[in-house]
Amino acid sequence: MASMRIAGPSRGKHAVNRAAPAEGGPAISDDKQEPSLEELSARLRAARERQPDDDKTGGFGGGRREGGIGLAFRMGVEIVAAVGIGFGIGWLLDEWLGTRPWLMVVFFFFGAAAGMLNVFRTMSGIGHGVGYKPAERRKPEDDGRDR
Repeated sequence: MASMRIAGPSRGKHAVNRAAPAEGGPAISDDKQEPSLEELSARLRAARERQPDDDKTGGFGGGRREGGIGLAFRMGVEIVAAVGIGFGIGWLLDEWLGTRPWLMVVFFFFGAAAGMLNVFRTMSGIGHGVGYKPAERRKPEDDGRDR
């Protein structure tokens, strides 16, 4: 079979054929304008305003969209990891210093306390912003100034 070559300038493999469509399909034209950045910005602003208040203000969990089962797994992993790290540090120190099992027991409890503290911070929203305490919200009319 002979190969067929079309005369004319060569086009890349992603070139668009702007000729009339075959078999009555839609024609490609440059008449359609892309939406402007202002229009996109206005649509995005409108979509954000339709969101519930918890998502805008940070809500539960510091603004993260985390379901109940995800939060439960996170709490479990944080406690187990903290206890495991504390246990491991205690075991290594016991091996190094020859004080078995005392440092392992002490660091086990340190790890358990650290895990519970992480769970408390996550549940109360502490530690998700600057500093450890969430900022207290003031009402706009109560700004502390005399008028």
